[in-house]
Amino acid sequence: MVSRHEQRIVGESGLEARLAHIVEPAIEDLGFRLVRIVLSGRDGLTLQIMAERPDGSMTVEDCETVSRNISPLLDVEDPIDRDYHLEVSSPGIDRPLVRRSDFERWAGHVAKIELARAHAGRKRYKGTLAGLEADMARLKLDAPPPEGPDTVLLPLDGIAEARLVLTDALIQETLRAEKRRRREPDGAEEGAGDSPRDLT
Repeated sequence: MVSRHEQRIVGESGLEARLAHIVEPAIEDLGFRLVRIVLSGRDGLTLQIMAERPDGSMTVEDCETVSRNISPLLDVEDPIDRDYHLEVSSPGIDRPLVRRSDFERWAGHVAKIELARAHAGRKRYKGTLAGLEADMARLKLDAPPPEGPDTVLLPLDGIAEARLVLTDALIQETLRAEKRRRREPDGAEEGAGDSPRDLT
């Protein structure tokens, strides 16, 4: 099983990075892994924390457990100076890719990758994940240039955003993995949960 302590290679910046610093140790202590933190203007202001178990599962009860345990930390640190809603959820099927193991685990599926700096003249790529080579992600391009290679190697430390693309194959694999987890004694189904939170 993948360790919950595996470091993320794609993270946050600014206030979102501070929030990750506050909650990630507590999330790991509970047996989960932080995936991403997103602050958005939805419902005024929403703090979305995506988390999962090392096997990729996340139940509604898991979301409630994480929310209940990190709320006191956010109360103490008070990093957001206005009212907001706290939402803890699974990363979803078209999930962000944030760890080395994500690029290996989801090899064979389509992803969109955006680099912080241009590589071979471009920042945005879309194609099928083909595993890792040293510290590079191998991607078979959906639309390779006419006289260029159909596969590129992208530096992991240069990735700003990476996310799976929702396809029939991805949905089917996710459903198969869900069935396997349900058959295991400690299996759990993926879910999502949210809880409103207001600061005064």
